[in-house]
Amino acid sequence: MKKLLSSLLVIAAAGSSAWANTAPFTLTSPDFTSGKLLPAAAGGKPGNDPACHGQNISPLLEWQNAPVNTKSLALIIQDPQGKNGLGVTHLVAYGIPATTQRLERTALSNGKGFVGGLNSKGSEAYIGPCPPPTLDLHYYTFTLIATDLPANALPAGLLREELLHRLEGHALASAGMIAGYQAKAAQ
Repeated sequence: MKKLLSSLLVIAAAGSSAWANTAPFTLTSPDFTSGKLLPAAAGGKPGNDPACHGQNISPLLEWQNAPVNTKSLALIIQDPQGKNGLGVTHLVAYGIPATTQRLERTALSNGKGFVGGLNSKGSEAYIGPCPPPTLDLHYYTFTLIATDLPANALPAGLLREELLHRLEGHALASAGMIAGYQAKAAQ
């Protein structure tokens, strides 16, 4: 029994040191720092909504250290404060090949490099922030999910909730960032 316990302790110690040396799955951007403001150009384009004052330029996103078994990635950009707390989804993207480690600036706006799901406006591409022109900041979550699904496993046009349902049992890890944005009048 003592020998078995000793062996288990050695195995546990080896496993924990291997885990401690594993680099974390991270999402970053040279366009903004997590916890800070998104660039003004990332906001939605002016149009019917007076709160839109940007150019709808999606930020460049990069990631590192996805789990070894990753076959594809999904990205969701959400404003949990939007629609008076009911939330607004700005992007539902999935089918990003595991070999991809970055999405260039404007790629999300132009629907490049991913399978598009439907955001709150019914678009399959990035829709920039257009919060109400008040002094309150809105915060946007960027959640990148590593999955064991092949990049072509899911059809285009899934809503956020449908995507999350289909990823049940297939999500391996996640990485994220949070950024603030406020209407031009309040900046």
